[in-house]
Amino acid sequence: MIELRQALSPPSEQTEQVGIAQQLCQALEDDIVKGKLPPGQRLEEPLLAKRFGVSRTPVREALQLLTATELAEKIPNRGVYVSLATPERLTAMFESMAELEGTCGRLAAKRMTSGERHNLERLHHELAETVRLGDSDGYETLNRSFHNTLYRGTHNDVLVDVTLSVRRRVAPFRRVQFQSLSRLASSHEEHQGIVDAILRGDVKAAEDLLYGHIMAVHEISQEYLASLRDASAQNDRVAAK
Repeated sequence: MIELRQALSPPSEQTEQVGIAQQLCQALEDDIVKGKLPPGQRLEEPLLAKRFGVSRTPVREALQLLTATELAEKIPNRGVYVSLATPERLTAMFESMAELEGTCGRLAAKRMTSGERHNLERLHHELAETVRLGDSDGYETLNRSFHNTLYRGTHNDVLVDVTLSVRRRVAPFRRVQFQSLSRLASSHEEHQGIVDAILRGDVKAAEDLLYGHIMAVHEISQEYLASLRDASAQNDRVAAK
């Protein structure tokens, strides 16, 4: 259950409602990619509002956000249904993300200030501690900060906006990887190469390493979604008997 605060003024209520919708969307995303909400299941506003203890307005906004990630499809006159990206579509999304991250790495290696490089290195060391503790939630949070620091290091606001927009679409799939503790270690090892390249100003290495870093997640996501499709098909066969 998501805990929600009652806003006291209209401006605060509007700001809070956006935050609530994003929280609801992420909760639904996680349920879908973990197989708790199978493909084809209808997402009904009244039931979701009851489940999360909110009004239907933020639920409606959350479903709009969810369709933008292509984990749900709105069918006219029928409603919103859970869907999974095809392998081809998932590849297209991750290729776009990898190209953008690579570009961010190239520009960050060239443009980051000494303070920004120090901050990136500090985050990398903090990530090492979460790996040691097996803290997947902590790693996910710091990992987001690590990549955000890289984006800002490009000193290109337009590129940052575009990159964050595409990251929003692949975020549910990127979160899947952190269910595996072994992936935390390999992700951190990949970060080490990226940090080293940026600290020495190696633009080509930073670009190539970040591209490979994202495409590694693509492979994990493809395998994971294939398992969800297989499980859904198996359930359909059982139900049909």
